[in-house]
Amino acid sequence: MGGVDTAPEMERMTDMRVYADQAATTSLSKTALEAMLPWMTENFGNPSALYEEGRTARDAVETAREKIAHLLHAKAKEIYFTSGGTEADNWALQMAAAAGARIGKKHIIVSAIEHHAVLNPAKSLERQGFRVTYLPVTSEGVVLPETLEAAICPDTALVSVMYANNEVGTIQPVEELAEICRMHGVWFHTDAVQAAGHVEIDLTKLQADFLSVSAHKFHGPKGCGFLYVKNGFRTESLLEGGAQEKGKRAGTENVPGIVGMAAALEESLIKRDKKDTFVLELRRQVAERLLSIEGSHLNGCGVMEGGEGAAAGTDAAARHAGTAVSRADRLCGNLNISFDGIEAEALLLYLDMKGVTFSVEILPGRAGAEPCADSDGHIAGACKRHDPHQPGRDEHTGGRRIPDGGHPGRGCAPAKHGIKIFERADSTKICSLFMVKTDENHFLSDFDFPFKKIGGIIKV
Repeated sequence: MGGVDTAPEMERMTDMRVYADQAATTSLSKTALEAMLPWMTENFGNPSALYEEGRTARDAVETAREKIAHLLHAKAKEIYFTSGGTEADNWALQMAAAAGARIGKKHIIVSAIEHHAVLNPAKSLERQGFRVTYLPVTSEGVVLPETLEAAICPDTALVSVMYANNEVGTIQPVEELAEICRMHGVWFHTDAVQAAGHVEIDLTKLQADFLSVSAHKFHGPKGCGFLYVKNGFRTESLLEGGAQEKGKRAGTENVPGIVGMAAALEESLIKRDKKDTFVLELRRQVAERLLSIEGSHLNGCGVMEGGEGAAAGTDAAARHAGTAVSRADRLCGNLNISFDGIEAEALLLYLDMKGVTFSVEILPGRAGAEPCADSDGHIAGACKRHDPHQPGRDEHTGGRRIPDGGHPGRGCAPAKHGIKIFERADSTKICSLFMVKTDENHFLSDFDFPFKKIGGIIKV
């Protein structure tokens, strides 16, 4: 660790572990497990079979489909089961791109902060001759409706903007974005992997054509998800083989996973209000203590809401005055803070030794003239025209039309690696996401916040 203090207490493992990376994956809920077990043991029939065991399994799949559709205010026939969010994203983009190409529309728009399950298929479509525009975001990670409006062209086939960001938790104005697409005759896809189970999704209000979900983000099983395809769109197969999923998605259905996913989604939505109340207050306390550390920076929307007089009189409150947000602005369980001059891997390993699981990431860049676009034109860190810590300052587009075939941010110094616009260059970020699963309220008392910075590491 490069001369960093290696006192015995640094190497000591704690008896208690705090898992604070539930944006990556969640534990399987007891409710989901109990729903799944019968379909993993005695009721193991193939849902495509005509005999009794198969019919029983088929009934379970269709019951789960109807439950999920009801929870999202959709139709059962609009739900197609997949292996997860990545498959659902790929399916939506490729299907819409193919449909667009048939009518002479080969322009795709995605936000610059999408998950790689969207960005990489978009790049693949570029190599196939499609033109892709990468929308910039504000300093809080928001896609502005006027920015989308300016980017739409006569040959635009599809817009894909995530429902909620996996890094800083920003909830996008997806209803407004979808309405813009509808007015222009453009299909709209949203990756709702981080949002499903944590926010209310009403597909009668959200006029999306496609929506992707993954079960393991809301305490369902891994390896299971679904794609919503609005009724009326001609669904085409991504996987060739059998006639499962109405002939549109080959492969024997994952009956236990599908049943567990429906149970977990229902449970998450039922418990959402109670969970959010607890998590908002927990987040406020953690943010207040972490942001009192010199060189700390909050990424994304403010997080100081959560109680009467929240954070009043603290340095953290002073530095983030006016940043209170509602549940509509940011995922309740998301806290993203960066620290100047802290090595990411060292921080991760040290906190892991202390029993705390976080996500950390190195943010490349250089001091002074930080880049805002990489060599491919994708949005990166801050530049002189865009300070990620000055909310509301976004001069990349300024309402201007993005040139056909161009990318926002052209002309800025290229980054070595592409990073997202709201991330701070030359810093380490801690993403403590979906901090929900604590049966005991020991998170704060067992760990002495604020941390003390020692030799380039944060010491607990």
